[in-house]
Amino acid sequence: MYRITKEFHLSASHQLDHLPADHQCARLHGHNYVVVVELAAESLNDDGFVRDYHDLSPLKRYIDEALDHRHLNDVFGHSKVTSEFLARHFYDWCKPRFPETSSVRVSETPKTWAEYRP
Repeated sequence: MYRITKEFHLSASHQLDHLPADHQCARLHGHNYVVVVELAAESLNDDGFVRDYHDLSPLKRYIDEALDHRHLNDVFGHSKVTSEFLARHFYDWCKPRFPETSSVRVSETPKTWAEYRP
Protein backbone atom coordinates (compact mmCIF):
# COMPACT_ATOMS: atom_id res chain seq x y z
CA MET A 1 0.00 0.00 0.00
CA TYR A 2 1.30 3.44 -0.94
CA ARG A 3 0.47 6.36 1.33
CA ILE A 4 1.00 10.08 0.94
CA THR A 5 0.10 12.97 3.23
CA LYS A 6 -0.32 16.68 2.81
CA GLU A 7 -0.52 19.21 5.61
CA PHE A 8 -2.73 22.30 5.73
CA HIS A 9 -2.92 25.10 8.31
CA LEU A 10 -5.66 27.36 9.58
CA SER A 11 -6.28 29.61 12.53
CA ALA A 12 -9.78 29.73 13.93
CA SER A 13 -11.73 30.13 17.15
CA HIS A 14 -14.39 27.99 18.76
CA GLN A 15 -16.19 27.62 22.04
CA LEU A 16 -17.48 24.39 23.49
CA ASP A 17 -20.24 26.09 25.44
CA HIS A 18 -22.00 22.82 26.27
CA LEU A 19 -19.17 22.02 28.72
CA PRO A 20 -19.19 23.11 32.37
CA ALA A 21 -18.42 26.82 32.78
CA ASP A 22 -15.15 26.09 34.61
CA HIS A 23 -13.81 23.94 31.73
CA GLN A 24 -11.14 25.86 29.79
CA CYS A 25 -12.68 24.87 26.45
CA ALA A 26 -16.03 26.39 27.45
CA ARG A 27 -14.44 29.82 27.02
CA LEU A 28 -13.98 31.39 23.61
CA HIS A 29 -10.51 30.42 22.40
CA GLY A 30 -8.60 29.67 19.23
CA HIS A 31 -6.12 27.26 17.74
CA ASN A 32 -3.58 27.15 14.98
CA TYR A 33 -4.96 23.95 13.52
CA VAL A 34 -2.90 21.54 11.45
CA VAL A 35 -4.89 19.29 9.12
CA VAL A 36 -3.10 16.27 7.66
CA VAL A 37 -4.84 14.40 4.87
CA GLU A 38 -3.63 10.91 4.04
CA LEU A 39 -4.29 9.25 0.69
CA ALA A 40 -3.60 5.59 0.00
CA ALA A 41 -3.56 3.34 -3.05
CA GLU A 42 -2.60 -0.23 -3.84
CA SER A 43 -0.81 0.91 -6.99
CA LEU A 44 0.51 4.11 -8.51
CA ASN A 45 -1.16 5.99 -11.34
CA ASP A 46 0.41 6.42 -14.77
CA ASP A 47 2.46 9.37 -13.50
CA GLY A 48 3.90 7.32 -10.63
CA PHE A 49 1.78 9.00 -7.94
CA VAL A 50 -0.89 7.97 -5.48
CA ARG A 51 -2.20 11.41 -6.50
CA ASP A 52 -0.44 14.59 -7.54
CA TYR A 53 -0.18 16.85 -4.47
CA HIS A 54 -1.28 19.76 -6.65
CA ASP A 55 -4.68 18.05 -7.05
CA LEU A 56 -5.35 18.87 -3.39
CA SER A 57 -5.41 22.62 -4.11
CA PRO A 58 -9.24 22.76 -3.80
CA LEU A 59 -8.91 21.75 -0.14
CA LYS A 60 -6.48 24.60 0.46
CA ARG A 61 -8.93 27.03 -1.17
CA TYR A 62 -11.82 25.66 0.92
CA ILE A 63 -9.85 26.03 4.14
CA ASP A 64 -8.67 29.54 3.29
CA GLU A 65 -12.04 30.83 2.11
CA ALA A 66 -14.49 29.09 4.45
CA LEU A 67 -12.62 28.35 7.69
CA ASP A 68 -9.40 30.30 8.20
CA HIS A 69 -9.68 33.18 10.68
CA ARG A 70 -13.33 32.40 11.39
CA HIS A 71 -15.36 31.43 14.44
CA LEU A 72 -16.09 27.76 13.74
CA ASN A 73 -19.27 27.71 15.83
CA ASP A 74 -20.73 30.24 13.37
CA VAL A 75 -19.45 28.37 10.32
CA PHE A 76 -20.95 25.04 11.38
CA GLY A 77 -23.95 26.35 13.31
CA HIS A 78 -23.30 24.49 16.56
CA SER A 79 -20.92 24.45 19.52
CA LYS A 80 -19.56 20.91 19.27
CA VAL A 81 -16.80 21.85 16.83
CA THR A 82 -14.14 19.59 18.32
CA SER A 83 -11.02 18.32 16.60
CA GLU A 84 -12.83 14.98 16.27
CA PHE A 85 -15.70 16.72 14.47
CA LEU A 86 -13.27 18.56 12.19
CA ALA A 87 -11.36 15.37 11.32
CA ARG A 88 -14.61 13.72 10.18
CA HIS A 89 -15.74 16.89 8.40
CA PHE A 90 -12.51 17.11 6.39
CA TYR A 91 -12.64 13.38 5.60
CA ASP A 92 -16.21 13.72 4.33
CA TRP A 93 -15.22 16.77 2.27
CA CYS A 94 -12.18 15.03 0.75
CA LYS A 95 -13.47 11.51 0.06
CA PRO A 96 -15.80 12.37 -2.87
CA ARG A 97 -13.16 14.62 -4.43
CA PHE A 98 -10.15 12.42 -3.70
CA PRO A 99 -11.30 8.78 -3.49
CA GLU A 100 -7.86 7.72 -2.23
CA THR A 101 -8.47 9.59 1.06
CA SER A 102 -7.82 7.14 3.87
CA SER A 103 -7.65 9.34 6.96
CA VAL A 104 -7.57 12.90 8.24
CA ARG A 105 -5.79 14.13 11.35
CA VAL A 106 -6.54 17.49 12.97
CA SER A 107 -4.14 18.90 15.56
CA GLU A 108 -5.15 21.68 17.92
CA THR A 109 -1.70 21.86 19.47
CA PRO A 110 1.64 20.18 18.71
CA LYS A 111 0.82 17.59 21.38
CA THR A 112 -2.88 16.89 20.72
CA TRP A 113 -4.78 15.63 17.71
CA ALA A 114 -7.81 13.67 16.61
CA GLU A 115 -7.93 11.36 13.64
CA TYR A 116 -10.77 10.00 11.55
CA ARG A 117 -10.01 6.77 9.73
CA PRO A 118 -13.00 4.62 8.69
